[in-house]
Amino acid sequence: MNETMNRVLKTGLVSVLSASLLAACGGETKPGEGKAGQNADKPFAGQKLSIVTANHPWGDAIKELLPQFEASTGMKVDVQSFFEDQLAQKLTVQLTAASETPDVFMMSPLQQTRMFVKNDWIAPLDEYLKKDAAYDFNDFSKASVSSNTVNGKLYGIPIITEQHILYYRKDLLEKAGIPVPKTMDELLAAAQKLHDPKNELYGFAARGQRSPLVSQISSFIYSEGGDFMKDDKATVNTPEAIKGMTTYATLLKDFGPPGVLNMSWPQAIGVFAQGKAAFFADANSLFKNTTDPEKSKVADKVGFASFPAGKEGSKPFNITSWSLAMNAKSKKKDAAWAFIQWATSKETVTATQKKGNPGARMSVWDSPEGITAFPKELAEVTKETQKGGVDHSVPAVDKVSEARDIIGAIVQKAITGEDIKAAAEQANKEFQALIDKERGK
Repeated sequence: MNETMNRVLKTGLVSVLSASLLAACGGETKPGEGKAGQNADKPFAGQKLSIVTANHPWGDAIKELLPQFEASTGMKVDVQSFFEDQLAQKLTVQLTAASETPDVFMMSPLQQTRMFVKNDWIAPLDEYLKKDAAYDFNDFSKASVSSNTVNGKLYGIPIITEQHILYYRKDLLEKAGIPVPKTMDELLAAAQKLHDPKNELYGFAARGQRSPLVSQISSFIYSEGGDFMKDDKATVNTPEAIKGMTTYATLLKDFGPPGVLNMSWPQAIGVFAQGKAAFFADANSLFKNTTDPEKSKVADKVGFASFPAGKEGSKPFNITSWSLAMNAKSKKKDAAWAFIQWATSKETVTATQKKGNPGARMSVWDSPEGITAFPKELAEVTKETQKGGVDHSVPAVDKVSEARDIIGAIVQKAITGEDIKAAAEQANKEFQALIDKERGK
Protein backbone atom coordinates (compact mmCIF):
# COMPACT_ATOMS: atom_id res chain seq x y z
CA MET A 1 0.00 0.00 0.00
CA ASN A 2 2.77 2.47 0.93
CA GLU A 3 4.62 2.06 -2.39
CA THR A 4 1.40 2.46 -4.33
CA MET A 5 0.40 5.56 -2.40
CA ASN A 6 3.85 7.12 -2.88
CA ARG A 7 3.56 6.50 -6.62
CA VAL A 8 0.15 8.14 -6.68
CA LEU A 9 1.43 11.10 -4.70
CA LYS A 10 4.35 11.68 -7.04
CA THR A 11 2.21 11.35 -10.18
CA GLY A 12 -0.42 13.72 -8.85
CA LEU A 13 2.04 16.25 -7.51
CA VAL A 14 3.92 16.40 -10.80
CA SER A 15 0.67 17.36 -12.53
CA VAL A 16 -0.02 20.04 -9.90
CA LEU A 17 3.54 21.36 -10.20
CA SER A 18 3.42 21.38 -14.01
CA ALA A 19 0.19 23.35 -14.00
CA SER A 20 1.74 25.90 -11.64
CA LEU A 21 4.91 26.28 -13.70
CA LEU A 22 2.97 26.67 -16.95
CA ALA A 23 0.89 29.40 -15.38
CA ALA A 24 4.05 31.18 -14.19
CA CYS A 25 5.66 31.02 -17.65
CA GLY A 26 2.63 32.71 -19.10
CA GLY A 27 2.95 35.59 -16.67
CA GLU A 28 -0.39 34.74 -15.09
CA THR A 29 -1.32 32.68 -12.05
CA LYS A 30 -4.20 30.33 -12.73
CA PRO A 31 -6.32 28.46 -10.20
CA GLY A 32 -3.84 27.00 -7.78
CA GLU A 33 -1.93 30.27 -7.39
CA GLY A 34 1.22 30.33 -5.32
CA LYS A 35 4.81 29.32 -5.98
CA ALA A 36 5.80 25.71 -6.12
CA GLY A 37 9.04 24.46 -4.64
CA GLN A 38 12.20 23.97 -6.66
CA ASN A 39 12.47 20.23 -6.02
CA ALA A 40 10.16 18.29 -8.36
CA ASP A 41 10.10 15.37 -5.94
CA LYS A 42 9.00 17.64 -3.10
CA PRO A 43 7.35 20.62 -4.80
CA PHE A 44 5.96 22.13 -1.60
CA ALA A 45 8.96 21.69 0.68
CA GLY A 46 8.89 24.14 3.53
CA GLN A 47 5.24 25.12 3.14
CA LYS A 48 2.73 24.73 5.94
CA LEU A 49 -0.86 23.81 5.16
CA SER A 50 -3.79 24.46 7.51
CA ILE A 51 -6.54 21.83 7.56
CA VAL A 52 -9.70 21.84 9.67
CA THR A 53 -11.83 18.72 10.13
CA ALA A 54 -14.85 17.67 12.10
CA ASN A 55 -14.44 15.27 15.01
CA HIS A 56 -15.20 12.37 12.72
CA PRO A 57 -13.69 8.92 12.12
CA TRP A 58 -12.54 10.10 8.67
CA GLY A 59 -10.46 12.82 10.29
CA ASP A 60 -8.89 10.28 12.62
CA ALA A 61 -8.09 7.99 9.70
CA ILE A 62 -6.53 10.72 7.58
CA LYS A 63 -4.32 11.89 10.46
CA GLU A 64 -2.78 8.42 10.65
CA LEU A 65 -1.88 8.61 6.95
CA LEU A 66 -0.50 12.17 6.98
CA PRO A 67 3.18 11.25 7.59
CA GLN A 68 3.23 9.64 4.13
CA PHE A 69 1.85 12.79 2.54
CA GLU A 70 4.25 15.07 4.39
CA ALA A 71 7.25 12.90 3.49
CA SER A 72 6.31 12.87 -0.19
CA THR A 73 5.57 16.58 -0.50
CA GLY A 74 7.93 18.15 1.98
CA MET A 75 5.16 20.26 3.43
CA LYS A 76 3.89 20.31 6.99
CA VAL A 77 0.17 19.83 7.60
CA ASP A 78 -1.46 21.33 10.67
CA VAL A 79 -4.79 19.64 11.42
CA GLN A 80 -7.35 20.94 13.88
CA SER A 81 -10.56 19.11 14.69
CA PHE A 82 -13.81 20.40 16.18
CA PHE A 83 -17.25 19.13 17.05
CA GLU A 84 -19.68 19.74 14.21
CA ASP A 85 -21.36 22.83 15.70
CA GLN A 86 -18.00 24.31 16.67
CA LEU A 87 -16.65 23.62 13.19
CA ALA A 88 -19.54 25.44 11.54
CA GLN A 89 -19.09 28.41 13.86
CA LYS A 90 -15.32 28.55 13.36
CA LEU A 91 -15.61 28.42 9.58
CA THR A 92 -18.29 31.10 9.52
CA VAL A 93 -16.19 33.47 11.66
CA GLN A 94 -12.94 32.95 9.77
CA LEU A 95 -14.41 32.97 6.28
CA THR A 96 -16.51 36.05 7.03
CA ALA A 97 -13.29 37.79 8.08
CA ALA A 98 -11.68 36.79 4.74
CA SER A 99 -9.04 34.77 6.58
CA GLU A 100 -6.47 32.96 4.42
CA THR A 101 -6.74 29.95 6.73
CA PRO A 102 -7.75 27.22 6.92
CA ASP A 103 -6.58 26.31 3.44
CA VAL A 104 -8.75 23.18 3.31
CA PHE A 105 -11.70 22.18 5.47
CA MET A 106 -14.42 19.59 5.88
CA MET A 107 -17.78 20.92 4.75
CA SER A 108 -21.33 19.60 4.98
CA PRO A 109 -22.50 20.14 1.37
CA LEU A 110 -26.25 20.07 1.85
CA GLN A 111 -26.07 22.39 4.84
CA GLN A 112 -23.30 24.81 3.82
CA THR A 113 -22.31 24.81 0.15
CA ARG A 114 -24.95 27.17 -1.19
CA MET A 115 -24.28 29.75 1.53
CA PHE A 116 -20.49 29.43 1.16
CA VAL A 117 -20.74 29.88 -2.62
CA LYS A 118 -23.08 32.84 -2.25
CA ASN A 119 -20.51 34.54 0.00
CA ASP A 120 -17.52 33.62 -2.23
CA TRP A 121 -15.93 31.69 0.60
CA ILE A 122 -14.90 28.55 -1.33
CA ALA A 123 -13.01 28.08 -4.57
CA PRO A 124 -14.38 26.10 -7.54
CA LEU A 125 -12.29 23.02 -8.31
CA ASP A 126 -13.18 22.35 -11.96
CA GLU A 127 -9.92 23.72 -13.40
CA TYR A 128 -7.83 21.43 -11.24
CA LEU A 129 -9.73 18.39 -12.45
CA LYS A 130 -9.19 19.35 -16.08
CA LYS A 131 -5.43 19.27 -15.53
CA ASP A 132 -5.36 15.84 -13.91
CA ALA A 133 -6.90 13.00 -15.91
CA ALA A 134 -5.06 10.41 -13.79
CA TYR A 135 -7.15 11.45 -10.79
CA ASP A 136 -10.12 9.71 -12.47
CA PHE A 137 -12.91 11.95 -11.22
CA ASN A 138 -15.44 9.86 -13.16
CA ASP A 139 -14.89 7.19 -10.53
CA PHE A 140 -16.97 9.18 -8.04
CA SER A 141 -20.67 8.37 -7.91
CA LYS A 142 -22.81 10.83 -9.86
CA ALA A 143 -25.00 11.67 -6.88
CA SER A 144 -21.98 12.52 -4.69
CA VAL A 145 -20.70 14.91 -7.35
CA SER A 146 -24.11 16.50 -7.80
CA SER A 147 -24.32 17.11 -4.04
CA ASN A 148 -21.21 19.29 -4.36
CA THR A 149 -22.20 21.20 -7.48
CA VAL A 150 -23.78 24.65 -7.49
CA ASN A 151 -24.69 26.50 -10.69
CA GLY A 152 -22.72 24.01 -12.75
CA LYS A 153 -19.47 24.37 -10.78
CA LEU A 154 -17.85 21.87 -8.42
CA TYR A 155 -17.04 23.22 -4.96
CA GLY A 156 -16.16 20.12 -2.96
CA ILE A 157 -14.73 16.63 -3.30
CA PRO A 158 -16.83 14.01 -1.47
CA ILE A 159 -15.17 12.08 1.34
CA ILE A 160 -18.14 10.59 3.23
CA THR A 161 -21.40 9.45 1.69
CA GLU A 162 -24.66 8.24 3.19
CA GLN A 163 -27.50 6.23 1.71
CA HIS A 164 -30.95 5.66 3.18
CA ILE A 165 -31.49 1.96 3.89
CA LEU A 166 -33.76 -0.33 5.86
CA TYR A 167 -32.41 -2.12 8.95
CA TYR A 168 -34.40 -5.18 10.03
CA ARG A 169 -34.40 -8.03 12.54
CA LYS A 170 -33.62 -11.22 10.64
CA ASP A 171 -34.78 -13.46 13.47
CA LEU A 172 -38.18 -11.79 13.85
CA LEU A 173 -38.95 -11.87 10.14
CA GLU A 174 -37.88 -15.48 9.86
CA LYS A 175 -39.97 -16.57 12.85
CA ALA A 176 -43.06 -14.79 11.51
CA GLY A 177 -42.51 -15.98 7.96
CA ILE A 178 -42.33 -12.43 6.65
CA PRO A 179 -40.11 -11.66 3.63
CA VAL A 180 -37.92 -8.57 3.70
CA PRO A 181 -40.19 -5.67 2.62
CA LYS A 182 -39.53 -4.40 -0.88
CA THR A 183 -42.36 -1.86 -1.05
CA MET A 184 -43.92 0.71 1.26
CA ASP A 185 -47.10 -1.35 1.54
CA GLU A 186 -45.10 -4.42 2.52
CA LEU A 187 -43.22 -2.41 5.14
CA LEU A 188 -46.46 -1.12 6.64
CA ALA A 189 -47.95 -4.63 6.73
CA ALA A 190 -44.81 -6.16 8.27
CA ALA A 191 -44.52 -3.41 10.90
CA GLN A 192 -48.17 -3.92 11.84
CA LYS A 193 -47.79 -7.69 12.15
CA LEU A 194 -44.67 -7.50 14.32
CA HIS A 195 -45.85 -4.60 16.48
CA ASP A 196 -46.30 -5.93 20.03
CA PRO A 197 -46.16 -3.01 22.46
CA LYS A 198 -47.30 -5.14 25.42
CA ASN A 199 -43.99 -6.97 25.15
CA GLU A 200 -42.02 -3.79 24.35
CA LEU A 201 -41.56 -4.70 20.70
CA TYR A 202 -42.42 -2.00 18.21
CA GLY A 203 -42.90 -2.34 14.50
CA PHE A 204 -40.83 0.62 13.38
CA ALA A 205 -38.34 3.11 14.84
CA ALA A 206 -37.05 6.30 13.22
CA ARG A 207 -36.52 9.99 13.87
CA GLY A 208 -39.53 11.88 15.18
CA GLN A 209 -38.01 15.21 16.17
CA ARG A 210 -39.22 18.02 13.94
CA SER A 211 -35.98 19.07 12.26
CA PRO A 212 -34.07 15.75 12.25
CA LEU A 213 -36.97 13.82 10.66
CA VAL A 214 -36.94 15.93 7.48
CA SER A 215 -33.94 14.18 5.97
CA GLN A 216 -35.65 10.85 6.65
CA ILE A 217 -39.00 11.67 5.05
CA SER A 218 -37.13 12.73 1.92
CA SER A 219 -36.76 9.17 0.62
CA PHE A 220 -40.41 8.41 1.34
CA ILE A 221 -41.40 11.51 -0.66
CA TYR A 222 -38.99 10.81 -3.56
CA SER A 223 -40.18 7.22 -3.86
CA GLU A 224 -43.73 8.47 -4.38
CA GLY A 225 -42.59 10.90 -7.09
CA GLY A 226 -42.42 14.08 -5.02
CA ASP A 227 -39.79 16.49 -3.69
CA PHE A 228 -39.54 19.44 -1.32
CA MET A 229 -39.45 21.98 -4.13
CA LYS A 230 -39.21 22.31 -7.89
CA ASP A 231 -38.04 25.32 -9.91
CA ASP A 232 -38.19 27.58 -6.84
CA LYS A 233 -41.71 26.43 -6.02
CA ALA A 234 -42.53 24.72 -2.73
CA THR A 235 -44.10 21.30 -3.33
CA VAL A 236 -44.64 19.82 0.13
CA ASN A 237 -48.42 20.03 -0.39
CA THR A 238 -48.50 17.86 -3.52
CA PRO A 239 -50.27 14.47 -3.42
CA GLU A 240 -46.92 12.74 -3.87
CA ALA A 241 -45.26 14.54 -0.95
CA ILE A 242 -48.30 14.03 1.28
CA LYS A 243 -48.37 10.33 0.41
CA GLY A 244 -44.73 9.88 1.41
CA MET A 245 -45.11 11.84 4.63
CA THR A 246 -48.31 9.98 5.49
CA THR A 247 -46.53 6.63 5.25
CA TYR A 248 -43.74 7.84 7.52
CA ALA A 249 -46.15 9.39 10.01
CA THR A 250 -48.30 6.24 10.07
CA LEU A 251 -45.31 4.02 10.78
CA LEU A 252 -44.35 6.14 13.79
CA LYS A 253 -47.88 6.93 14.99
CA ASP A 254 -49.28 3.40 14.81
CA PHE A 255 -46.19 1.21 15.15
CA GLY A 256 -43.52 3.41 16.73
CA PRO A 257 -42.11 3.41 20.28
CA PRO A 258 -43.28 5.79 23.04
CA GLY A 259 -41.74 9.26 23.01
CA VAL A 260 -41.04 9.17 19.29
CA LEU A 261 -41.61 12.93 18.90
CA ASN A 262 -38.46 13.51 20.95
CA MET A 263 -36.28 11.05 19.06
CA SER A 264 -33.42 11.91 16.74
CA TRP A 265 -31.22 9.15 15.35
CA PRO A 266 -29.35 8.25 18.58
CA GLN A 267 -32.58 7.57 20.45
CA ALA A 268 -34.27 5.77 17.55
CA ILE A 269 -31.33 3.51 16.75
CA GLY A 270 -30.99 2.86 20.48
CA VAL A 271 -34.50 1.39 20.51
CA PHE A 272 -33.57 -0.89 17.62
CA ALA A 273 -30.19 -1.87 19.09
CA GLN A 274 -31.85 -2.81 22.38
CA GLY A 275 -34.01 -5.31 20.51
CA LYS A 276 -37.21 -3.31 20.85
CA ALA A 277 -37.98 -2.60 17.18
CA ALA A 278 -38.44 -4.83 14.14
CA PHE A 279 -37.44 -2.16 11.59
CA PHE A 280 -35.30 0.97 11.61
CA ALA A 281 -34.81 3.27 8.61
CA ASP A 282 -31.90 5.70 8.48
CA ALA A 283 -28.43 6.23 7.00
CA ASN A 284 -26.17 3.23 6.41
CA SER A 285 -23.31 5.09 8.09
CA LEU A 286 -24.89 4.37 11.48
CA PHE A 287 -24.60 0.59 11.11
CA LYS A 288 -21.93 0.02 13.77
CA ASN A 289 -24.42 1.09 16.41
CA THR A 290 -26.41 -2.03 15.54
CA THR A 291 -23.62 -4.55 14.90
CA ASP A 292 -21.22 -3.76 17.74
CA PRO A 293 -21.94 -6.23 20.58
CA GLU A 294 -20.96 -3.57 23.12
CA LYS A 295 -23.70 -1.27 21.80
CA SER A 296 -26.30 -3.69 20.51
CA LYS A 297 -28.18 -6.61 22.05
CA VAL A 298 -29.10 -7.83 18.56
CA ALA A 299 -25.68 -7.47 16.92
CA ASP A 300 -25.88 -10.90 15.25
CA LYS A 301 -29.52 -10.54 14.21
CA VAL A 302 -29.40 -7.36 12.09
CA GLY A 303 -30.15 -7.39 8.38
CA PHE A 304 -29.75 -4.62 5.81
CA ALA A 305 -32.04 -4.01 2.83
CA SER A 306 -32.55 -1.51 0.04
CA PHE A 307 -35.03 1.26 0.74
CA PRO A 308 -38.61 0.10 0.02
CA ALA A 309 -40.23 1.21 -3.22
CA GLY A 310 -43.16 3.57 -3.54
CA LYS A 311 -45.21 4.41 -6.62
CA GLU A 312 -42.08 5.62 -8.44
CA GLY A 313 -39.83 2.81 -7.24
CA SER A 314 -37.06 2.88 -4.65
CA LYS A 315 -35.57 6.38 -4.59
CA PRO A 316 -33.63 6.85 -1.35
CA PHE A 317 -31.32 9.74 -0.68
CA ASN A 318 -27.75 9.11 -1.80
CA ILE A 319 -25.82 12.06 -0.48
CA THR A 320 -22.42 13.44 0.39
CA SER A 321 -22.47 14.13 4.10
CA TRP A 322 -18.91 15.49 4.18
CA SER A 323 -16.63 16.99 1.52
CA LEU A 324 -13.27 18.70 1.34
CA ALA A 325 -13.41 22.32 0.21
CA MET A 326 -10.74 24.93 -0.56
CA ASN A 327 -10.72 28.38 1.01
CA ALA A 328 -11.16 30.95 -1.76
CA LYS A 329 -8.75 33.30 0.08
CA SER A 330 -6.00 30.71 0.57
CA LYS A 331 -2.57 31.74 -0.74
CA LYS A 332 -1.55 28.09 -1.06
CA LYS A 333 -4.10 26.75 -3.49
CA ASP A 334 -1.67 24.45 -5.32
CA ALA A 335 -0.66 22.85 -2.03
CA ALA A 336 -4.29 22.74 -0.93
CA TRP A 337 -5.29 20.90 -4.10
CA ALA A 338 -2.36 18.50 -3.68
CA PHE A 339 -3.74 17.56 -0.26
CA ILE A 340 -7.32 17.20 -1.51
CA GLN A 341 -6.09 15.13 -4.46
CA TRP A 342 -4.15 12.80 -2.19
CA ALA A 343 -6.86 12.54 0.48
CA THR A 344 -9.47 11.55 -2.13
CA SER A 345 -7.30 9.32 -4.32
CA LYS A 346 -8.33 5.71 -4.86
CA GLU A 347 -5.58 4.45 -2.58
CA THR A 348 -6.34 6.82 0.28
CA VAL A 349 -10.09 6.25 0.00
CA THR A 350 -9.43 2.52 0.20
CA ALA A 351 -7.38 3.04 3.35
CA THR A 352 -9.99 5.27 5.05
CA GLN A 353 -12.89 3.07 3.93
CA LYS A 354 -11.19 0.04 5.46
CA LYS A 355 -11.71 1.82 8.77
CA GLY A 356 -15.46 2.10 8.16
CA ASN A 357 -15.66 5.48 6.40
CA PRO A 358 -18.02 5.07 3.41
CA GLY A 359 -16.47 6.92 0.48
CA ALA A 360 -17.76 7.92 -2.94
CA ARG A 361 -15.39 6.10 -5.30
CA MET A 362 -17.22 3.27 -7.05
CA SER A 363 -14.01 1.36 -7.79
CA VAL A 364 -13.32 1.10 -4.05
CA TRP A 365 -16.78 -0.35 -3.41
CA ASP A 366 -16.12 -2.83 -6.22
CA SER A 367 -12.85 -4.01 -4.66
CA PRO A 368 -12.74 -6.73 -1.97
CA GLU A 369 -10.31 -4.61 0.03
CA GLY A 370 -12.67 -1.64 0.05
CA ILE A 371 -15.56 -3.42 1.76
CA THR A 372 -13.76 -5.31 4.52
CA ALA A 373 -15.15 -3.00 7.23
CA PHE A 374 -18.77 -3.57 6.25
CA PRO A 375 -21.11 -6.54 6.63
CA LYS A 376 -21.45 -8.26 3.26
CA GLU A 377 -25.18 -7.55 2.97
CA LEU A 378 -24.67 -3.88 3.83
CA ALA A 379 -21.85 -3.52 1.29
CA GLU A 380 -24.06 -4.96 -1.44
CA VAL A 381 -26.97 -2.68 -0.56
CA THR A 382 -24.69 0.36 -0.38
CA LYS A 383 -23.01 -0.39 -3.70
CA GLU A 384 -26.36 -0.79 -5.42
CA THR A 385 -27.77 2.39 -3.87
CA GLN A 386 -24.65 4.33 -4.88
CA LYS A 387 -25.58 3.74 -8.53
CA GLY A 388 -28.74 5.84 -8.22
CA GLY A 389 -30.70 7.56 -5.52
CA VAL A 390 -31.35 11.27 -5.03
CA ASP A 391 -28.53 13.72 -4.34
CA HIS A 392 -30.20 15.66 -1.53
CA SER A 393 -32.03 14.81 1.68
CA VAL A 394 -33.06 18.36 2.64
CA PRO A 395 -34.41 21.34 0.68
CA ALA A 396 -31.91 23.12 -1.59
CA VAL A 397 -32.09 26.51 0.14
CA ASP A 398 -29.60 28.66 2.04
CA LYS A 399 -31.52 28.60 5.32
CA VAL A 400 -31.81 24.84 5.62
CA SER A 401 -32.55 24.86 9.35
CA GLU A 402 -35.56 27.16 8.92
CA ALA A 403 -36.89 25.04 6.06
CA ARG A 404 -36.52 21.86 8.11
CA ASP A 405 -38.48 23.31 11.01
CA ILE A 406 -41.30 24.33 8.65
CA ILE A 407 -41.52 20.97 6.89
CA GLY A 408 -40.91 18.81 9.95
CA ALA A 409 -43.97 20.32 11.60
CA ILE A 410 -46.17 18.61 8.98
CA VAL A 411 -45.15 15.12 10.05
CA GLN A 412 -45.23 15.90 13.75
CA LYS A 413 -48.79 17.17 13.43
CA ALA A 414 -49.76 14.02 11.54
CA ILE A 415 -48.20 11.82 14.23
CA THR A 416 -50.30 13.56 16.87
CA GLY A 417 -53.47 13.05 14.84
CA GLU A 418 -53.89 16.38 13.07
CA ASP A 419 -54.96 16.72 9.43
CA ILE A 420 -51.80 16.23 7.36
CA LYS A 421 -53.26 17.96 4.28
CA ALA A 422 -54.06 21.11 6.23
CA ALA A 423 -50.64 21.04 7.84
CA ALA A 424 -48.99 20.60 4.44
CA GLU A 425 -50.88 23.54 2.94
CA GLN A 426 -49.82 25.84 5.77
CA ALA A 427 -46.22 24.65 5.63
CA ASN A 428 -46.11 25.06 1.86
CA LYS A 429 -47.07 28.74 2.19
CA GLU A 430 -44.40 29.30 4.83
CA PHE A 431 -41.77 27.43 2.84
CA GLN A 432 -42.62 29.36 -0.33
CA ALA A 433 -42.22 32.64 1.56
CA LEU A 434 -38.75 31.49 2.65
CA ILE A 435 -37.79 30.57 -0.92
CA ASP A 436 -39.09 33.88 -2.31
CA LYS A 437 -37.17 35.86 0.29
CA GLU A 438 -33.92 34.05 -0.56
CA ARG A 439 -34.44 34.49 -4.29
CA GLY A 440 -35.13 38.19 -3.82
CA LYS A 441 -38.78 38.04 -4.89
